[in-house]
Amino acid sequence: MFENTKAFSGFSVDDIDAARRFYGEVLGLRISEANGMLTLHIAGDRDTLVCPKKDHVPATFTILNFPVEDVEAAS
Repeated sequence: MFENTKAFSGFSVDDIDAARRFYGEVLGLRISEANGMLTLHIAGDRDTLVCPKKDHVPATFTILNFPVEDVEAAS
């Protein structure tokens, strides 16, 4: 049933404005916004949904990974 479905991932944040600034301005990702949610347009044709959640608690694990050649230089 889902073997040909193009899945996408998503995560919640407690501040959509801060997320827009971070992902758009700091990381330089292309972002769109609709219905109070952000979509991160990342290379590879798999968008990531960022949705607001009032009782959001930050994950204790990695939810979004970006491959880089030098971690120290990228941070």
